[in-house]
Amino acid sequence: MQNPSYQICTKTVMDNISDPDITFDENGVCNYYYEFTEKLKIRIPSPEVGKRQLDLLVDKMKASGKGKNYDCIIGVSGGVDSTYTAWLVKSLGLRPLAVHLDNGWNSELAVNNIENILNKLGIDLHTEVLDWNMFKDLQLSFLKASTPDGEIPTDHAILALMYQSAKRFGVKYIISGMNFRNEGMLPKSWARGYLDWKYIKNVQKIFGTQSLENFPHFSFTKFLYSNIFLGVKNVSILNYIDFRKGEAIKIIEKELDWRNYGGKHYESIYTRFFQSYILPIKFGIDKRKAHLSCLIMSTGEVTREEALKLLEEPIADPKLVAEDKEYVIKKFGISESEFDDIMKLPVKSILDYPNIYFLESKFRKVLLAFRKLNIMHN
Repeated sequence: MQNPSYQICTKTVMDNISDPDITFDENGVCNYYYEFTEKLKIRIPSPEVGKRQLDLLVDKMKASGKGKNYDCIIGVSGGVDSTYTAWLVKSLGLRPLAVHLDNGWNSELAVNNIENILNKLGIDLHTEVLDWNMFKDLQLSFLKASTPDGEIPTDHAILALMYQSAKRFGVKYIISGMNFRNEGMLPKSWARGYLDWKYIKNVQKIFGTQSLENFPHFSFTKFLYSNIFLGVKNVSILNYIDFRKGEAIKIIEKELDWRNYGGKHYESIYTRFFQSYILPIKFGIDKRKAHLSCLIMSTGEVTREEALKLLEEPIADPKLVAEDKEYVIKKFGISESEFDDIMKLPVKSILDYPNIYFLESKFRKVLLAFRKLNIMHN
């Protein structure tokens, strides 16, 4: 029997399951629909404007790279967005350095995809391998913290590594594979604080045992310093083109022999398990709702009716989820009962721990205002 208090948006597939921030108007339309509509106008230029802006950016990147080995830094994970970004950057005549964070959770397919695409494109690779004992301890700390943002350690390390690599190789442009059309509607309560080093440090201080001295980290101050004083620009290049995931997959499969993982960010075993088991079982979160809602509104690649049918299907193959659970527990070096006890801990959020969330929230509003005035890149 359906919960009588259950409500789903009449325009998207966002609902009030495990989302305290969602609201609905008199027509049943949720706040995310209106917020995303407005942000799309700011973050996604028209095709003509996008082409002009991208051409100008490419010229600036090439000019900044004169006399250097590279024009820009790109992150590679082996997933759709980063693979297509690598292909696009090369097709634009740029000389990128690919940077990859190895946190110990790469699937074999991800490793093969990365090696294959970079060889075909002739792109150099710089890989940062995290100390496994340290990173394992940090991930377990976030599981014990009982917040739905357990992927923050990886997201933060990737961001820090990109800026550190830009400084190390003297590059002024970081090309991000972030695609606002597909990822611009994520509820704050589901994941926030990836830039919050204070939050990460304190979670580890409370629950962990390992030092984070050698963990790639990036404070809010360093982020501002890099952007404002060092002139390092972070460019979400996919926002400047008519990016459609289905078409992108066809291109990279044909041009680069890329092999599909079957899910968003499933190139990482831990991410696959976190999204297909931990988030829905413990937190009631199905991130497909946000991703599908984005596609409904931004590109029309799926209809609302099609999205609803897709949501009736399991997030991942139950057999694969069971295999991943066994693998993750063994790799963490804990017992199944210890893992089950962690899953039973009361749900908390970043607000339950020391953080700079208020400051970061204000900063994001300033960034949006700057983008609206064309002061910042998309």
